[in-house]
Amino acid sequence: MNDDGHAFQDREAVKLERLELALKASNEGIWDWWTDRREIYYSRRILEFLECGRNAAPQLFLAPFEHIHPEERERFCIAVNRALQDGGPETLAVDARVRTGSGDWRWLRIRGTVVRSRDGKAFRIAGSMMNISRRKEVEAQVEDERFLLRQLIDRIPVQIYFKDLNSRIVMANKGMAEWVGMKEGSELSGKHDKDFFDEDHWKPAEADERRIMETGEPVTGQLEHEVWTDRDETWVMTSKFPWRDRLGQLKGTFGISTDVTRIIKAQRRATDLAAQLQAKNEDYEEELHLAREIQQSFATMEFPQLKNGACEVRFGSRYIPISGLAGDFFEVIPLRDDLAGVLICDVMGHGVRSALVVAMLRGLMEKQRPQAADPGAFLQGLNEGLASILDRAGTTMFATAVYGVIDLTTGKFSCACAGHPGPVIEGPGGVRQIAIARDERGPGLGLCRGAAYPVTSIPLESVHRMILFTDGVLEAENQQGEPFFDKRLVGIVASHSGDTLDHLLDDILASVLTFSQARHFDDDVCLLGFEVLPA
Repeated sequence: MNDDGHAFQDREAVKLERLELALKASNEGIWDWWTDRREIYYSRRILEFLECGRNAAPQLFLAPFEHIHPEERERFCIAVNRALQDGGPETLAVDARVRTGSGDWRWLRIRGTVVRSRDGKAFRIAGSMMNISRRKEVEAQVEDERFLLRQLIDRIPVQIYFKDLNSRIVMANKGMAEWVGMKEGSELSGKHDKDFFDEDHWKPAEADERRIMETGEPVTGQLEHEVWTDRDETWVMTSKFPWRDRLGQLKGTFGISTDVTRIIKAQRRATDLAAQLQAKNEDYEEELHLAREIQQSFATMEFPQLKNGACEVRFGSRYIPISGLAGDFFEVIPLRDDLAGVLICDVMGHGVRSALVVAMLRGLMEKQRPQAADPGAFLQGLNEGLASILDRAGTTMFATAVYGVIDLTTGKFSCACAGHPGPVIEGPGGVRQIAIARDERGPGLGLCRGAAYPVTSIPLESVHRMILFTDGVLEAENQQGEPFFDKRLVGIVASHSGDTLDHLLDDILASVLTFSQARHFDDDVCLLGFEVLPA
């Protein structure tokens, strides 16, 4: 080989070294194959993926592709052959399971750039590989949870339907299909109420939907008399809402209806059954509320103004879900101009199940609003409602929570804890954590009925600011497996006594990421803070 050849190889080696360093942070390895050779270069990271040494590493890109999983082998073969064709594509991109040296199958994302001669022949392909086994596992889990959610929607004893801007059905559950005499919800696509009902019913229903889209105001708990074109009349209890996509664009309406025909007919037959009918309607309303909350997305809340002549309270928050379906949430509940409730909650696990429990709790919160001024009674009500629902579903889930009430008239902050870390307060007496003793805490929500939640009260004059948080902050671990823990959070709050609340919240998040040496959180993170300022 002449000097130019050696220089070229040296330059290529330097490029590979630089590329390997650049990809190290992204957990990728590089490979390089001159197509006229059987040998292939794998970086050290790829050899770790393949669980073999350099001399035992398989040539993945040569037939018969025996190290590629049979289910991906044909697709892998097609991708490689296309890349090798004269004048073929400039890139090779394929995901496949590869058999490792231990005999296991590992998902790899394989990407390569095809280098061609002037006449279009591929003489070299180089690129990167990344282990995506975890991502594939998560994708499979998401698909399973979507399937479970679809099963729930199809089997829940209500009719669920989505309609476009022209009141034509876009999607419906099995219950809705069976209600109109069909087998599957897909058969209802494009249908209008006029295809099934007399105009005495479909015209008012269409008018309701038009009004909902124009005003954004839902219709809840409305009794509808359905007059059919080909069967006896029926009655349903209906709630309808504006349907918006994740960007907030109006797409139409969605609704939930429950058959109450037998109840209405029984009411007409005997007025002395009115009390029983009321109880039945309340049961249906609870189911409707649950089903409605499953479909609703969470909106960023606007904090209420809370003040009197002496002082005012300002709020701040940070919310970082690790997926589209989070289990953490918070609420600031305005009760009066000088009275507000603050809630932070962490539901067990992630995904569809956790989001469903969040929806249940949000619905139960509205029911408990009359008790919102009493932290203990408020958590008792949430616990009773959630435990009752979970018992009926035959499943075990729970949530931890802290609920507090800021009362400017009495000058007190009162809170109750349901198995959740106590808030951190900063005041004239320094920084400390409250509601941490065993006798100051109750069990998690939904675990057992009849639980009590002790109330802790402190004077507001001892509070400059307060931070409520979920365990996504405390359980972040460093490289040695040591959790962040409460004491570090207390230290951060103490070191920022002169900073703004927003700066403190941002620095808490930054400090946790620095501690864990990570770019993102491994659990949902929710922070809710407030500060008491002179009016």
